[in-house]
Amino acid sequence: AVVSTQSTGGLAVGVGYASVGRPGVTIQQAHNLALGIGLQNFPEGLAVSVPLKAAGFSTGSSFFWGQASGMVEPIAGIIGVICVTLVEQILSVALSFAAGAMIWVVCNDIVPECTANNNIRLCSVGVIVGFCVMMCLDTALA
Repeated sequence: AVVSTQSTGGLAVGVGYASVGRPGVTIQQAHNLALGIGLQNFPEGLAVSVPLKAAGFSTGSSFFWGQASGMVEPIAGIIGVICVTLVEQILSVALSFAAGAMIWVVCNDIVPECTANNNIRLCSVGVIVGFCVMMCLDTALA
């Protein structure tokens, strides 16, 4: 699940940077998109590393697999750049796909996992804090 959000995040960043120079798209917007995607990578890496550590993996091994889960992102970014370069009409579809896939993974995998051990309050607080951080970044960087 995390690898699928990483690939769609990479696709979104690649599409964002490849679109710079087109009407209404600036390099600052591409940087902001990359920053937002990068910030969400921290909890995604933890979502891989912490369960591995709890399952008995060593700290180094857990850290490695958490990092490895994000290695698909630069590859997907390159694919996004190539796609936008070849077919300009794919821009809105690619960004929509990336956003939809990220929302699907959160709703289908991450929220049920968070609430499985009666951590509903902690899960809700995490969602609210994450939303507030992203809104502050959106307002500050817009």
